[in-house]
Amino acid sequence: MAENVAGIEEVELDDARMEAIRAAVEADDSGAVLRLVEPLHAADIADFLEQLDTRDRRAFLAIYAGEIDGDLLSEIDETIREEVIESLPAAVVAEAVRDLDTDDVVDILEDLEAPAQGRILEALDLADRVAVEQAMAFPEGSAGRLMQREVVVAPAHWTVGEAIDYLRGAEVLPDQFYHVILVDPRMKPQGYVTLGRILSARREAALRDLAEESFRTVEATEEESEVAYMFNQYHLISCPVVDAGGRLVGVITIDDAMNVLDEEHEADMLMLAGVGEDASVLDGPFATVRQRLPWLVVNLFTASISAFVISRFEATIAAIVALAALMPIVASTGGVAGTQSLAVAVRALAARDLTSSNARRVVFRELAAGAMNGLALAAIIGLAGWGLFGDPWIGAVLAAAMIVNQIVAALGGVLVPLTMDRLGLDPALASGTFVTTLTDVMGFLAFLGFATLVLI
Repeated sequence: MAENVAGIEEVELDDARMEAIRAAVEADDSGAVLRLVEPLHAADIADFLEQLDTRDRRAFLAIYAGEIDGDLLSEIDETIREEVIESLPAAVVAEAVRDLDTDDVVDILEDLEAPAQGRILEALDLADRVAVEQAMAFPEGSAGRLMQREVVVAPAHWTVGEAIDYLRGAEVLPDQFYHVILVDPRMKPQGYVTLGRILSARREAALRDLAEESFRTVEATEEESEVAYMFNQYHLISCPVVDAGGRLVGVITIDDAMNVLDEEHEADMLMLAGVGEDASVLDGPFATVRQRLPWLVVNLFTASISAFVISRFEATIAAIVALAALMPIVASTGGVAGTQSLAVAVRALAARDLTSSNARRVVFRELAAGAMNGLALAAIIGLAGWGLFGDPWIGAVLAAAMIVNQIVAALGGVLVPLTMDRLGLDPALASGTFVTTLTDVMGFLAFLGFATLVLI
């Protein structure tokens, strides 16, 4: 529990409060709803909305519509944002979006259909609408979509005193900004100065003498993933955005860059699981099926390869029935090892820790790790097989197959995403399916192949 600057006590959305709000909504007790929701942060209110079904959500919005603001609209998950906006009176939506920076408005518009986008744009003042439309004209996933148009600039020849006087006299400033951007007469960024340095320097000090060494610019057409990497790599707080002529058109702040990193990590995790990068627990059943079924079909065909390999050893399995019970052990353990190696490789590629310059070293490291894991597991499973079945050769076959499949799993986990990256594909896309297929096929082939050679 905390108290914000305005003196309003903020509380967390716990189960008891959530149930109390639900009960108040069902009773149509608007006073209780407003009293219970008022101390909550916009992010908590958004979480509450996301956990309601459509009927209860509309009932809540009918009561709470007058309190909706821009922060709440930007916090709501994109899977239900359009539904929420359509449930609100046009005047409420108009008032809410007017309080947002252009980057937040663009973030909302990107996930809406054309009619809903039109409602938002019509609600904006002319200057804001032009700024948002210009941002929307940039390619999806670009810096131009990510930036906010509200920037604080000063001529590069100004002093600290002139900058402070300008800031104090400005009628409108962005809600949050970290730098004053120094520009030349053609509006080309020359550097930037943090507010901390401005406030701690003497009035006669030149702004250009206080400029940060971390200064960088990014073109509006640059991919947002590249921008996020630059923020993370060089510890940036904000970064000016320029057009093709090098003129300042906006600024990207650290919160937006970190959101991009979070979204990329989440998308990689979902794609590794084969459920689509936009999957959400808020999706309906048909959307869920549409995201998952294609990968299940792909897995169906890849599993058929394993079945084909097993069918080639029918005589071996018929002669030694115990093999049928033992062969999933090798394949399953290889699948886990492959997933471990794959997760590390995909993360390293995303963070650019795995590149063409060190790929060979990483591959050999995985080879060595796979061999050592294989030897350790082989000793365990070999002795267990010997003890259970009283035949040292069964233990030896299990041990040999385990070593082979652990090596294959470790190599596959790094080589498959590397190959996809070289082909210009997302390393997370379907890598899990290919690696699992590889370890299954090689596990069955090695185990049954060694069994045929040694035991039959």
